[in-house]
Amino acid sequence: MRPDLSIESEAPMRYTSLAVVSSRVTVGAPLPFNVYNDDHTLLLARGRRLDSDAQWQALLQRGTLVDLAELHRGADAVRHAPAALLPAMWTDGMDRVARALRQTNAETFREALDEAIEPVAALIDRDPDLAIFQVLRQDASAHVQYGANHAVHTAIVTRLVALRLGWSEDDTTRAFKAALTMNVSMLDLQGRLAEQGRPPTEQQRAEIREHPQASRELLEMAGINDQLWLRAVEEHHEEPDGRGYPHGITDVCEMATLLHRADVYSAKLSVRGGREAMAADRAGREIFMSDPSSPINAALVKELGVYPPGCFVSLASGETGIVVKRGPTVMAPVVAAMTNRYGEVHPEPVRRDTSQPMHAIVGVLAARSVKVRVAPEALATMSAV
Repeated sequence: MRPDLSIESEAPMRYTSLAVVSSRVTVGAPLPFNVYNDDHTLLLARGRRLDSDAQWQALLQRGTLVDLAELHRGADAVRHAPAALLPAMWTDGMDRVARALRQTNAETFREALDEAIEPVAALIDRDPDLAIFQVLRQDASAHVQYGANHAVHTAIVTRLVALRLGWSEDDTTRAFKAALTMNVSMLDLQGRLAEQGRPPTEQQRAEIREHPQASRELLEMAGINDQLWLRAVEEHHEEPDGRGYPHGITDVCEMATLLHRADVYSAKLSVRGGREAMAADRAGREIFMSDPSSPINAALVKELGVYPPGCFVSLASGETGIVVKRGPTVMAPVVAAMTNRYGEVHPEPVRRDTSQPMHAIVGVLAARSVKVRVAPEALATMSAV
Protein backbone atom coordinates (compact mmCIF):
# COMPACT_ATOMS: atom_id res chain seq x y z
CA MET A 1 0.00 0.00 0.00
CA ARG A 2 1.30 3.46 -0.86
CA PRO A 3 2.16 5.77 2.02
CA ASP A 4 0.10 8.90 2.57
CA LEU A 5 2.08 11.70 0.97
CA SER A 6 -0.46 14.45 1.67
CA ILE A 7 1.11 17.87 1.62
CA GLU A 8 1.68 19.61 4.93
CA SER A 9 0.32 23.05 5.74
CA GLU A 10 2.59 26.02 5.17
CA ALA A 11 5.15 26.56 7.91
CA PRO A 12 4.71 29.76 9.95
CA MET A 13 6.71 32.75 8.79
CA ARG A 14 9.90 33.55 10.66
CA TYR A 15 11.07 37.15 10.80
CA THR A 16 14.27 39.07 11.19
CA SER A 17 14.96 42.77 11.48
CA LEU A 18 15.15 44.78 8.26
CA ALA A 19 18.40 46.23 9.59
CA VAL A 20 20.06 42.79 9.40
CA VAL A 21 19.62 42.70 5.61
CA SER A 22 20.04 46.41 4.95
CA SER A 23 22.83 45.70 2.43
CA ARG A 24 20.21 44.28 0.06
CA VAL A 25 18.16 47.49 -0.05
CA THR A 26 18.96 50.43 -2.32
CA VAL A 27 17.10 53.74 -2.08
CA GLY A 28 15.37 54.40 -5.40
CA ALA A 29 15.39 50.71 -6.41
CA PRO A 30 12.49 48.23 -5.96
CA LEU A 31 12.40 46.42 -2.62
CA PRO A 32 13.56 42.80 -3.09
CA PHE A 33 11.13 41.55 -0.41
CA ASN A 34 8.03 42.55 1.55
CA VAL A 35 8.53 44.72 4.64
CA TYR A 36 6.36 44.10 7.73
CA ASN A 37 5.42 46.04 10.85
CA ASP A 38 6.49 44.67 14.22
CA ASP A 39 3.04 43.04 14.53
CA HIS A 40 3.78 41.11 11.30
CA THR A 41 1.25 43.05 9.20
CA LEU A 42 2.38 44.05 5.72
CA LEU A 43 3.78 47.58 5.49
CA LEU A 44 5.47 47.76 2.08
CA ALA A 45 5.07 45.23 -0.72
CA ARG A 46 7.96 43.76 -2.64
CA GLY A 47 8.75 45.96 -5.66
CA ARG A 48 7.84 49.22 -3.91
CA ARG A 49 10.51 51.89 -4.30
CA LEU A 50 11.96 53.85 -1.40
CA ASP A 51 11.88 57.54 -2.31
CA SER A 52 14.54 58.92 0.03
CA ASP A 53 17.16 58.21 2.65
CA ALA A 54 14.78 59.72 5.20
CA GLN A 55 12.15 57.10 4.35
CA TRP A 56 14.75 54.36 4.65
CA GLN A 57 15.93 55.58 8.06
CA ALA A 58 12.32 55.83 9.25
CA LEU A 59 11.78 52.16 8.34
CA LEU A 60 14.82 51.12 10.32
CA GLN A 61 13.86 53.17 13.36
CA ARG A 62 10.35 51.73 13.61
CA GLY A 63 11.68 48.16 13.93
CA THR A 64 10.36 46.79 10.64
CA LEU A 65 10.78 43.12 9.74
CA VAL A 66 11.29 40.84 6.75
CA ASP A 67 10.14 37.24 6.33
CA LEU A 68 13.06 34.80 6.30
CA ALA A 69 11.21 32.58 3.82
CA GLU A 70 11.36 35.40 1.26
CA LEU A 71 15.07 35.82 1.83
CA HIS A 72 15.55 32.11 1.22
CA ARG A 73 13.89 31.82 -2.17
CA GLY A 74 17.00 31.14 -4.16
CA ALA A 75 20.71 30.55 -4.24
CA ASP A 76 21.42 34.25 -4.72
CA ALA A 77 19.73 35.08 -1.42
CA VAL A 78 21.92 32.52 0.36
CA ARG A 79 25.10 33.87 -1.17
CA HIS A 80 24.34 37.42 0.01
CA ALA A 81 22.90 36.69 3.46
CA PRO A 82 24.83 37.70 6.59
CA ALA A 83 26.42 34.69 8.32
CA ALA A 84 24.17 35.17 11.36
CA LEU A 85 21.10 34.46 9.20
CA LEU A 86 22.33 31.12 7.89
CA PRO A 87 21.07 28.92 10.78
CA ALA A 88 17.53 30.25 10.30
CA MET A 89 17.87 29.71 6.56
CA TRP A 90 18.81 26.10 7.26
CA THR A 91 15.67 25.61 9.35
CA ASP A 92 13.52 27.14 6.65
CA GLY A 93 15.28 25.16 3.92
CA MET A 94 14.72 21.84 5.65
CA ASP A 95 11.04 22.68 6.12
CA ARG A 96 10.75 23.43 2.40
CA VAL A 97 12.38 20.14 1.44
CA ALA A 98 9.98 18.28 3.76
CA ARG A 99 6.98 19.87 2.06
CA ALA A 100 8.39 19.14 -1.39
CA LEU A 101 9.00 15.47 -0.58
CA ARG A 102 5.39 15.18 0.56
CA GLN A 103 4.03 16.76 -2.61
CA THR A 104 1.21 14.54 -3.87
CA ASN A 105 0.76 16.05 -7.32
CA ALA A 106 3.03 14.02 -9.60
CA GLU A 107 2.96 16.76 -12.23
CA THR A 108 4.44 19.36 -9.89
CA PHE A 109 6.67 17.15 -7.73
CA ARG A 110 9.88 17.76 -9.65
CA GLU A 111 9.29 21.50 -9.88
CA ALA A 112 8.61 21.67 -6.12
CA LEU A 113 11.70 19.59 -5.41
CA ASP A 114 13.97 21.73 -7.60
CA GLU A 115 12.67 24.92 -6.00
CA ALA A 116 13.25 23.54 -2.51
CA ILE A 117 16.72 22.09 -3.01
CA GLU A 118 18.34 24.99 -4.88
CA PRO A 119 18.84 27.11 -1.73
CA VAL A 120 19.84 24.04 0.32
CA ALA A 121 22.61 23.22 -2.16
CA ALA A 122 23.64 26.88 -2.01
CA LEU A 123 23.77 26.72 1.80
CA ILE A 124 26.11 23.72 1.60
CA ASP A 125 28.37 25.50 -0.88
CA ARG A 126 28.28 28.77 1.05
CA ASP A 127 29.48 27.22 4.33
CA PRO A 128 30.27 23.48 4.25
CA ASP A 129 31.21 23.53 7.95
CA LEU A 130 27.80 24.87 8.94
CA ALA A 131 26.22 22.27 6.64
CA ILE A 132 28.04 19.46 8.46
CA PHE A 133 26.95 21.07 11.73
CA GLN A 134 23.32 20.35 10.70
CA VAL A 135 24.12 16.64 10.41
CA LEU A 136 25.62 16.37 13.89
CA ARG A 137 23.44 18.72 15.89
CA GLN A 138 20.15 17.06 15.04
CA ASP A 139 16.95 17.92 16.90
CA ALA A 140 16.18 14.83 18.97
CA SER A 141 12.51 15.84 19.24
CA ALA A 142 11.90 16.22 15.51
CA HIS A 143 10.80 12.61 15.01
CA VAL A 144 7.68 13.54 13.05
CA GLN A 145 9.92 15.06 10.38
CA TYR A 146 12.78 12.61 10.91
CA GLY A 147 12.49 11.11 7.43
CA ALA A 148 12.77 14.43 5.63
CA ASN A 149 15.51 15.73 7.92
CA HIS A 150 17.49 12.52 7.53
CA ALA A 151 17.19 12.89 3.75
CA VAL A 152 18.74 16.36 3.97
CA HIS A 153 21.50 15.16 6.31
CA THR A 154 22.35 12.32 3.93
CA ALA A 155 22.27 14.70 0.97
CA ILE A 156 24.69 17.08 2.72
CA VAL A 157 27.22 14.29 3.24
CA THR A 158 26.64 12.99 -0.30
CA ARG A 159 27.24 16.36 -1.94
CA LEU A 160 30.40 17.12 0.02
CA VAL A 161 31.93 13.68 -0.55
CA ALA A 162 31.05 13.73 -4.27
CA LEU A 163 32.83 17.08 -4.62
CA ARG A 164 35.89 15.72 -2.78
CA LEU A 165 35.91 12.73 -5.12
CA GLY A 166 36.05 15.14 -8.06
CA TRP A 167 32.71 14.20 -9.56
CA SER A 168 31.28 16.46 -12.24
CA GLU A 169 28.71 19.07 -11.23
CA ASP A 170 26.03 17.10 -13.10
CA ASP A 171 26.79 13.87 -11.24
CA THR A 172 27.16 15.70 -7.91
CA THR A 173 23.73 17.30 -8.37
CA ARG A 174 22.26 13.99 -9.50
CA ALA A 175 23.63 12.24 -6.40
CA PHE A 176 22.34 15.08 -4.20
CA LYS A 177 18.82 14.66 -5.59
CA ALA A 178 19.01 10.89 -5.30
CA ALA A 179 19.99 11.18 -1.62
CA LEU A 180 17.04 13.47 -0.96
CA THR A 181 14.54 11.15 -2.65
CA MET A 182 15.84 7.65 -1.90
CA ASN A 183 13.39 7.18 0.99
CA VAL A 184 10.44 9.15 -0.39
CA SER A 185 8.19 6.08 -0.12
CA MET A 186 8.76 5.64 3.63
CA LEU A 187 8.98 9.09 5.21
CA ASP A 188 6.15 8.45 7.65
CA LEU A 189 7.51 5.03 8.59
CA GLN A 190 10.89 6.58 9.39
CA GLY A 191 9.20 8.97 11.80
CA ARG A 192 7.37 6.13 13.53
CA LEU A 193 10.54 4.04 13.79
CA ALA A 194 12.40 7.00 15.30
CA GLU A 195 9.78 7.23 18.04
CA GLN A 196 8.78 3.66 18.83
CA GLY A 197 11.94 2.52 20.64
CA ARG A 198 11.52 -1.15 19.70
CA PRO A 199 12.55 -3.31 16.73
CA PRO A 200 10.45 -3.02 13.55
CA THR A 201 7.44 -5.30 13.18
CA GLU A 202 7.33 -7.84 10.38
CA GLN A 203 5.12 -5.52 8.36
CA GLN A 204 7.52 -2.63 8.91
CA ARG A 205 10.47 -4.84 7.91
CA ALA A 206 8.69 -5.69 4.68
CA GLU A 207 8.10 -2.01 3.95
CA ILE A 208 11.74 -1.23 4.71
CA ARG A 209 12.89 -3.97 2.36
CA GLU A 210 10.61 -2.77 -0.43
CA HIS A 211 11.23 0.97 -0.10
CA PRO A 212 14.12 1.32 -2.61
CA GLN A 213 11.96 -0.12 -5.39
CA ALA A 214 8.86 1.75 -4.16
CA SER A 215 10.77 5.05 -4.08
CA ARG A 216 11.97 4.52 -7.64
CA GLU A 217 8.41 3.86 -8.77
CA LEU A 218 7.12 7.02 -7.10
CA LEU A 219 9.85 9.05 -8.80
CA GLU A 220 8.99 7.54 -12.18
CA MET A 221 5.34 8.40 -11.62
CA ALA A 222 6.46 11.99 -10.96
CA GLY A 223 8.20 12.13 -14.33
CA ILE A 224 11.79 11.51 -13.22
CA ASN A 225 13.45 9.68 -16.10
CA ASP A 226 17.13 10.15 -15.22
CA GLN A 227 18.22 6.51 -15.22
CA LEU A 228 21.33 6.97 -13.06
CA TRP A 229 19.31 8.89 -10.46
CA LEU A 230 16.67 6.15 -10.46
CA ARG A 231 19.25 3.37 -10.34
CA ALA A 232 21.06 4.97 -7.39
CA VAL A 233 17.76 5.17 -5.49
CA GLU A 234 16.85 1.57 -6.26
CA GLU A 235 20.31 0.22 -5.34
CA HIS A 236 21.16 2.35 -2.30
CA HIS A 237 20.80 -0.64 0.07
CA GLU A 238 22.53 -3.20 -2.16
CA GLU A 239 25.95 -4.61 -1.20
CA PRO A 240 28.80 -5.89 -3.43
CA ASP A 241 28.63 -9.28 -1.67
CA GLY A 242 24.96 -9.69 -2.63
CA ARG A 243 23.64 -9.42 0.93
CA GLY A 244 21.82 -6.16 0.33
CA TYR A 245 18.24 -5.50 -0.73
CA PRO A 246 15.78 -5.41 -2.43
CA HIS A 247 17.32 -7.57 -5.19
CA GLY A 248 20.55 -8.94 -3.69
CA ILE A 249 22.63 -7.83 -6.69
CA THR A 250 26.43 -7.58 -6.68
CA ASP A 251 26.96 -5.05 -9.49
CA VAL A 252 26.13 -1.94 -7.46
CA CYS A 253 26.64 1.46 -9.10
CA GLU A 254 29.13 3.85 -7.49
CA MET A 255 26.48 6.50 -6.84
CA ALA A 256 24.32 4.04 -4.91
CA THR A 257 27.35 3.08 -2.82
CA LEU A 258 27.96 6.74 -1.95
CA LEU A 259 24.31 7.14 -0.95
CA HIS A 260 24.52 4.06 1.23
CA ARG A 261 27.65 5.22 3.06
CA ALA A 262 26.25 8.72 3.60
CA ASP A 263 22.94 7.22 4.77
CA VAL A 264 24.59 4.93 7.31
CA TYR A 265 26.94 7.64 8.59
CA SER A 266 24.21 10.23 9.20
CA ALA A 267 21.95 7.57 10.77
CA LYS A 268 24.69 6.71 13.27
CA LEU A 269 24.65 10.35 14.39
CA SER A 270 20.87 10.38 15.01
CA VAL A 271 19.01 9.99 18.29
CA ARG A 272 16.17 7.50 17.72
CA GLY A 273 13.76 5.71 20.00
CA GLY A 274 15.79 6.41 23.12
CA ARG A 275 19.03 5.36 21.43
CA GLU A 276 21.85 7.85 21.88
CA ALA A 277 23.66 9.23 18.88
CA MET A 278 27.02 7.58 18.23
CA ALA A 279 30.12 9.67 18.90
CA ALA A 280 31.26 11.28 15.67
CA ASP A 281 34.81 9.92 15.81
CA ARG A 282 33.49 6.40 16.28
CA ALA A 283 30.94 6.79 13.47
CA GLY A 284 33.66 7.86 11.06
CA ARG A 285 35.96 5.07 12.18
CA GLU A 286 33.25 2.42 11.69
CA ILE A 287 32.46 3.70 8.20
CA PHE A 288 36.13 3.65 7.23
CA MET A 289 36.81 0.22 8.70
CA SER A 290 33.80 -1.31 6.95
CA ASP A 291 35.96 -1.18 3.80
CA PRO A 292 39.34 0.58 4.25
CA SER A 293 40.16 0.15 0.55
CA SER A 294 37.06 2.08 -0.57
CA PRO A 295 37.81 5.54 -2.06
CA ILE A 296 34.32 6.62 -0.97
CA ASN A 297 34.92 5.65 2.67
CA ALA A 298 38.29 7.40 2.69
CA ALA A 299 36.84 10.52 1.08
CA LEU A 300 34.00 10.65 3.63
CA VAL A 301 36.38 10.60 6.59
CA LYS A 302 38.75 13.12 4.98
CA GLU A 303 35.92 15.47 4.07
CA LEU A 304 34.13 15.48 7.41
CA GLY A 305 37.12 14.96 9.65
CA VAL A 306 37.48 12.82 12.75
CA TYR A 307 35.86 15.61 14.77
CA PRO A 308 33.30 17.22 12.44
CA PRO A 309 31.60 20.58 13.07
CA GLY A 310 28.89 20.13 15.69
CA CYS A 311 30.94 17.64 17.71
CA PHE A 312 31.27 18.41 21.47
CA VAL A 313 34.85 17.94 22.69
CA SER A 314 37.15 18.33 25.69
CA LEU A 315 40.52 20.00 25.24
CA ALA A 316 43.95 19.50 26.78
CA SER A 317 43.49 22.90 28.43
CA GLY A 318 40.58 21.47 30.44
CA GLU A 319 38.06 23.50 28.45
CA THR A 320 34.98 22.04 26.80
CA GLY A 321 33.66 23.28 23.47
CA ILE A 322 32.04 22.53 20.18
CA VAL A 323 33.74 22.12 16.81
CA VAL A 324 32.73 24.93 14.46
CA LYS A 325 35.11 24.53 11.53
CA ARG A 326 37.32 21.88 10.00
CA GLY A 327 41.03 22.54 10.34
CA PRO A 328 44.24 21.84 8.44
CA THR A 329 44.03 18.12 9.27
CA VAL A 330 41.21 15.70 10.11
CA MET A 331 42.43 15.70 13.72
CA ALA A 332 42.72 19.45 14.29
CA PRO A 333 39.49 21.41 13.77
CA VAL A 334 38.62 24.86 15.09
CA VAL A 335 36.68 24.75 18.37
CA ALA A 336 34.50 27.29 20.15
CA ALA A 337 35.45 26.82 23.80
CA MET A 338 32.39 27.32 26.02
CA THR A 339 33.74 26.60 29.52
CA ASN A 340 37.12 26.95 31.18
CA ARG A 341 39.03 24.19 32.97
CA TYR A 342 36.93 24.75 36.10
CA GLY A 343 33.64 24.33 34.28
CA GLU A 344 32.89 28.05 34.38
CA VAL A 345 31.16 29.43 31.29
CA HIS A 346 33.14 31.81 29.12
CA PRO A 347 31.23 35.12 28.68
CA GLU A 348 31.61 34.59 24.94
CA PRO A 349 32.80 31.46 23.06
CA VAL A 350 36.58 31.51 22.62
CA ARG A 351 38.06 30.33 19.33
CA ARG A 352 40.66 27.57 19.81
CA ASP A 353 43.07 26.14 17.25
CA THR A 354 43.32 22.47 18.22
CA SER A 355 46.51 21.98 16.21
CA GLN A 356 48.19 23.72 19.17
CA PRO A 357 49.19 21.14 21.85
CA MET A 358 47.63 23.07 24.73
CA HIS A 359 44.27 23.09 22.95
CA ALA A 360 44.43 19.62 21.39
CA ILE A 361 41.27 17.53 21.52
CA VAL A 362 41.50 14.81 24.16
CA GLY A 363 37.97 13.42 24.01
CA VAL A 364 34.51 13.54 22.47
CA LEU A 365 31.59 14.41 24.75
CA ALA A 366 28.03 13.17 24.55
CA ALA A 367 25.57 15.99 23.86
CA ARG A 368 23.62 15.20 27.02
CA SER A 369 26.71 15.86 29.16
CA VAL A 370 27.15 19.40 27.84
CA LYS A 371 24.78 21.76 29.63
CA VAL A 372 26.02 24.99 28.05
CA ARG A 373 24.51 26.03 24.73
CA VAL A 374 25.59 28.84 22.42
CA ALA A 375 23.26 30.60 20.00
CA PRO A 376 23.56 29.07 16.50
CA GLU A 377 23.99 32.56 15.06
CA ALA A 378 27.14 33.10 17.13
CA LEU A 379 28.58 29.76 16.05
CA ALA A 380 27.76 30.47 12.39
CA THR A 381 29.58 33.79 12.61
CA MET A 382 32.62 32.11 14.19
CA SER A 383 32.58 29.39 11.50
CA ALA A 384 32.59 32.02 8.76
CA VAL A 385 35.81 33.65 10.01
